[in-house]
Amino acid sequence: MLLTVPGVLKPDELALARSWLEGVRFVDGKASAGAAARRVKRNLEAERGAGALEQLDEMVMGNLSRHPAYRGGALPLHAATPLYIRYQAGMEYGEHLDDPIMGGGVMYRSDVAVTVFLSAPEEYDGGELVIRGASGAQTVKLPAGDAVLYPAGTLHRVRPVTHGERLVAVTWVQSLVRDAARRELLYGLNLAREKLLASAPGAEE
Repeated sequence: MLLTVPGVLKPDELALARSWLEGVRFVDGKASAGAAARRVKRNLEAERGAGALEQLDEMVMGNLSRHPAYRGGALPLHAATPLYIRYQAGMEYGEHLDDPIMGGGVMYRSDVAVTVFLSAPEEYDGGELVIRGASGAQTVKLPAGDAVLYPAGTLHRVRPVTHGERLVAVTWVQSLVRDAARRELLYGLNLAREKLLASAPGAEE
C-alpha cells in the first residue's frame, strides 16, 4: 500500500526546517547505503552531529507520530532517526531495495519506508520517487510538507534531478504488523470504523 500523508509539516515548520539545514554540512550519501544500493546511489546526506538536526528530528518525527494517517498506515513500533537527503542537478538513486534489517546498536526491521518532502515540486525538475509494486510503477512527487509511506521491501528509485534541488527527510519504521497486506487490511478496517463512528455510532456494524 502506498499512502500519502498530507500536511506533516506546516509552512512555518518547513521554513524552519530548511533554515536549520542550511547550516548543516552535507556529505556523500553512499556512506549510509548497503553494498548493493551503494552502486546506484548518487545524493548527499546531512552530516549528523549538528545541534539543529536533533531539533529537526523531534519536529519531523513528532509531527509524523501525531498524524492519524501515519499511525493507521504504518502501525509503528519503532522508527529510525531521519536522514536528510539533498539531490542536486545530475543526482539520482537507481532502482534498489532497502535493507530488511537496519540500525547500529539497536537493530530493527524496516517494514515501512517514509519520505517527507521538504522542497516544493516546482523547485526542481525530475527527482520523482518511483515505486514498483504489484500493480505496476507509481510515481510520487508531493507538495512540500507532505509524506508518502510504502512497504520498504518494494523496488524503488529516484529519477535524476535535471534542474534545481530536491530536499527530503527519509525514515524507516518497524511496524507492529510485519505483513504489508495485513497492514493494508487493518488500515481499511480502521477507516471504515471511523466513518461508522461518525455517521452511525449506535449501528450494529
